[in-house]
Amino acid sequence: MTTFVLVPGACHGAWCFEPLARRLRQHGHEAYPITLTGVGARKHLLNASVNLDTHVDDVVNLLEDEQITDAVLVGHSYAGMVITGAADRVPERVEGLVYVDAFVPRDGDSCWTLAPGGTRDWYLSDLGPNGYTTPTLPFFDPRATPHPLASLLQSIRLRGDLDRFRRKEYVYATLSEGESPFEATYEQVLDDPSWRVHALASKHNVMRDAPDELLKILLAAN
Repeated sequence: MTTFVLVPGACHGAWCFEPLARRLRQHGHEAYPITLTGVGARKHLLNASVNLDTHVDDVVNLLEDEQITDAVLVGHSYAGMVITGAADRVPERVEGLVYVDAFVPRDGDSCWTLAPGGTRDWYLSDLGPNGYTTPTLPFFDPRATPHPLASLLQSIRLRGDLDRFRRKEYVYATLSEGESPFEATYEQVLDDPSWRVHALASKHNVMRDAPDELLKILLAAN
């Protein structure tokens, strides 16, 4: 049995992983889809101080509260930052990492420094009435909510590297809408033998558009 912690990308809540979580449970695994602070069902907690550290805390607290010591952390898009930070914080609780069309940061990186210009333009395109959120995009699910801008700008601080973890998987969506912010990351890990890399004919929301293929990858990542 594997314990999966499923972390959504910017503007999305646990609902985007719930169908996948149900299928993982049907295969005998544990699955915890999480909603990050300030987003989705937890949008009432949004304030200017919600940042990347807050979201790393969300995942670390879940691992500690549920006494999970064998987690496979699955992060979509922005959540590549989150699962990297959480794994670095409590490596003894993490067995593997699966990045689903996501950033894979090194120490000092942020979404802002890793993203191409078009993605940066989106981050700042409409800061909302409060002045500290990034808007949803037209192709997002109607349940998506504005995302705390500070989490996209904050640099990650890491004490170690990803070589500590038994399994590292990268899933690249080849049909992403417009310029993919993750092409450079994909090319970086593609030539690294310590990674298992998968290119799927899917748009960015792999959980929705290639659920069967993603399920197979996760079931093999244990």
